[in-house]
Formats: sequence, C-alpha cells, structure tokens
Amino acid sequence: MNFSKSKYFSFWQCPKKLWLETYKASEREPDDPSTLARMESGTEVGRLAHQLFPQVIDITTRRPDGSLDLQAMVARTQQEMAAGTPVIAEAAFLHDGCYCAVDMLERTADGWAIHEVKSSCYPETEDKKFELKKYAPDIAFQKWVLTQCGVNVTGTFLRCLNATYVRHGALDVLQLFVNIDMHEMVEEELLKVPANVATAKRMLSDSENVPAIDLSGNCNKPYPCPFLTYCKRQQGVPADKPTVFDLYRMSMGKKTEHFNAGRVTFEDMRGEKLNDTQRLQLECTLNHTEHIDRDDIRRFLDTLRYPLYFLDFETMQFALPQYDDSKPYQQITFQYSLHVVKNPNTLCKKKGYGYLAPSDGSDPRRKLAENLCKKIPMGACTVVYNDTFEKSRLKEMAEIYPDLRDHLLSIRDGICDLLVPFRAGHYYLPAMGGSFSIKSVLPALFPNDPDLDYHNLPGDVHNGGEAMTIFPLIQSMSLAEAKAARQSLLEYCNLDTWALVKVWDKLMHV
Repeated sequence: MNFSKSKYFSFWQCPKKLWLETYKASEREPDDPSTLARMESGTEVGRLAHQLFPQVIDITTRRPDGSLDLQAMVARTQQEMAAGTPVIAEAAFLHDGCYCAVDMLERTADGWAIHEVKSSCYPETEDKKFELKKYAPDIAFQKWVLTQCGVNVTGTFLRCLNATYVRHGALDVLQLFVNIDMHEMVEEELLKVPANVATAKRMLSDSENVPAIDLSGNCNKPYPCPFLTYCKRQQGVPADKPTVFDLYRMSMGKKTEHFNAGRVTFEDMRGEKLNDTQRLQLECTLNHTEHIDRDDIRRFLDTLRYPLYFLDFETMQFALPQYDDSKPYQQITFQYSLHVVKNPNTLCKKKGYGYLAPSDGSDPRRKLAENLCKKIPMGACTVVYNDTFEKSRLKEMAEIYPDLRDHLLSIRDGICDLLVPFRAGHYYLPAMGGSFSIKSVLPALFPNDPDLDYHNLPGDVHNGGEAMTIFPLIQSMSLAEAKAARQSLLEYCNLDTWALVKVWDKLMHV
C-alpha cells in the first residue's frame, strides 16, 4: 500500500485513526449529505484553481476502471519536469512507498514551488495562526517526499478561498483565492516527518492489534474523527447511560481528561467543578426530575407582542459564489415557513404559509425578501429559534436590497428567540440530553407525538442538511421528481415553524 499524504495527515491527528481507516473502515461513521457536498465542492475548487496558472498541464491519469494510475502519473510528472513545463497539476511522486500528488507544482528560477489548494475559506476564525497550522503537516509531507526524490523545493504555499471576496459579474479568480506563504509552519513540521512516517509504517505492519491510544482532545481537532463512536465503545464508554461525553458545552479535551481519570458516568461527576447548566443537567438526570422556573418563563413570555410571526429559513451554500453580492460558502436563503398566532388564547392551524423560491438556478433572495416583506409587517414580533441565523440572513438581504432595507431590518429588530428560556435553564428535562437545539427540545417536550417527529416526514427531506443539498439539484430533475422534492421541502420547513408554535404553547401552559 502506498503511504499517501491523506494517510500521513490521519496519522498526524491520531495514529489510531489511520490504523482504523486501514483495517476497520467499516466502523467509520457515514458522512452526512452536507459533508459529501463539501467534498464535491473541493473538486470544483481544485479545477478552478488551474486558472491561477495559465500554462498549467494536468497529468491526472486513470485506468479503465476509473482508478488513478499512480505509476503512470509519476512517469508523466518526470516527463513534464524534464520538458520545462511551467506548472504541473497533480504532479505525482513516489519514494519508498510514500506517495503524493501536488495540487500545483510551479517551476521557479532554481527549483519548484508547492501550491496546496484547499476549498476552505480564509480567514475562518480570528486565531489565524491556529487555523493555518492544520494545513502544515500535509504540505510538509509533500515537501519531504519531493526532497527525497531529488526535487529542490523553493516554496510552499496554500491557496484557499478568500472569505471576504464578493462576487460582482464573472468570477474573478485572482480575487477569489488567497495565497499564503506557509514556509515557517511547514519547516517546523518538516522536521517531524521522517520519524512520523517510520512510526506509521511500523504501526500499519501489525494488522491484528488496535493501537492503544486514549481518547483525547484530538478526537475532534482539527476535524471530528469518524471513528469516535467505535473508540468510545472499545474503551468502555457505556451506551445505556449518560456519561461525561453528554455534558453540555464541555470541551472534548476536558471530557476525555475526566474519562481517562475514571470519571465516566454522571454519578462519577458529582462533586466535580461544573457550570450552572452542566450542574442542572446532571442533577435533573440523576434525580429523574424536571426543572421548570415558571416565574422566569412568564417574564420571557411577557416580552412577546401579538400577533406572533413564527419564522424559519432554509438556506444553501456554495463554495464558489453563484450569484452577485454573495461570498464563498455564504448562506443563501431560498425558503421560509411562517405560522401566525393572533393572540395568546388561540392556536393557529398546523399548516402554515410556505414560500419556496423557483427552482431555475436564479438567485432566490430577491423574490424571497419581497415576499417576506408582504407577509410580515414592520414592527412585528417575529419568533425564531436561535436568532443568530435568521438575523444574519435578514441583515445580508437588507444590505443588498436598499429598497427593502428598512422593512427587513424592522423584522430583524423585532425578533424574539424561543431558545432563550431553555438555554438560560428556565426549562430543562433529562430527555434533552444537554442539548437545547430544537431537534432535542421538541422530542423531549412531546415524546409521543408522531406529528412532531421529523423522521415521519414524507419524502427525502428530514433535516436542514438534506434541504440544503436537495434544492440546488431540483433544476436538473424530471418534472415528477422536482414536484416531489419541492413538496418535501415545504413539508419539512412547515414542521420547523409548527414546532416553534408547539414549544411556545407548551411554555404558555407551564
């Protein structure tokens, strides 16, 4: 087996992860639709990055079965280097079983520069150095392989999407990508590569024994490990009772610290330092009790002004911005659902109003914004769950549609967040499991109501990830498929706002 850069990165995050990928791949948790869509975006971004180098030659070579012909790619790379090709895409190198394909290998005055292309945005966070360090091991491995093959590597660069780029007209590739010199971080990682490769190869030579590595903060850093469930089971984390891994907003590093010290179950965590919400979760769970602070709930409900407009948005994301006035990975609103409660004593109908943009590939935001302004008056009290999302979408649309700005911002300013009483600990049930998302709160409040079970929805849309994935695909579907997909989206989004109505009603009753 060739030891690739992806295998090296798995080893870098956790040696056990690499071993499991090699010998127990069936234990891997399946990727969700949004993750798969992001992987497809990576291929699209990689192809577009070719435009950064006008004279690029792509040497990707496949066998009849579609698999990569690595030996052919290695030979072709040597031919292109000898022929003076300025830039080689997927330049392939093999040294002592270690293989890598460089996204872009650029000829320089006295050697070659590595350009690694990523479909992620930069900057993602304020901690830019931490953010970039996760890319250094991959690039360092490539530099090591090339150096062992006799190539003089004169530069190491990261090309990723520019988080601040806003599309106007045709995509401006030079503005869309940022170029980051990774020299310092790569050189630091390069020193570790030979020992890491040797250790990884020795570990992989034993196909019988799973490496004895404790759970740690690396289980979700820099990326969540798809073998976490397997490792927790293997290391004795009980699946039939709450454990330290279920505690609200405790870091993985802290959770594994408790676990490795023998503090596994909620009983073991009694007496440990916890925040107020974690303590509430632990005590309610161990005592099989609920916590309802009726006075605080009443104070929250008194902030509502009738009629109430229960609102939920659905969005899609594109790595490469598809529309004017949009950025890479920006949330593009294409649908909303609305339920209206006229007074505190009258419940609305289960079927609310739903708007779903045309499935013709056009920018859906303008028509949606216009429609929303017709349905929600200025100054209205709009009820959402986790208001950051809806507020951000309204602000974005207000910025690009000046004629609708005042109305959209009025809706935004009138938002009331139904998450507040749960996140503040005014209402807690053990069945919430330390989560205050609507998908956790709803079944806890209504455990036996099939009408509020997302799994019972007809069609192919049962969560936001599926909604985000399916909408862009509708324009290429048959008429029958498109009709079914749109109906499924309407049913799903309707349940989102009907769920809010039911949660509000439950708060009113208590």
